[in-house]
Amino acid sequence: MKTVEFTSYLDFQKLNRLRVRLVIDNGILLDVMYQYEAFLQGEWLAIVRYDCAHGFFHRDIMLPNGDKEKKAIEMDNLKAASRYAEQDLKDRWQWYKESYIKKMNRRK
Repeated sequence: MKTVEFTSYLDFQKLNRLRVRLVIDNGILLDVMYQYEAFLQGEWLAIVRYDCAHGFFHRDIMLPNGDKEKKAIEMDNLKAASRYAEQDLKDRWQWYKESYIKKMNRRK
């Protein structure tokens, strides 16, 4: 079994990144984690995460107060779930970031 981890930036300024962790055994994907992070107020903050923690594939949308909005996502298999998570975060990271910042500003 091997774990593959990598980070890729989503913008030229390198202020938004996608962290990925894949666990693979004999070519079979066993576990995934895709996390969109933004550099805000001098630190990297997790904004959205897809993973299989708690025994099911789901998306956590992080809230500025530390809470999470968890939503189960049904997929046929982990490979399809992995593709879905990656594409969603690449397509919608700006929207997720704007939503997070709006929630931060409401807390002030």
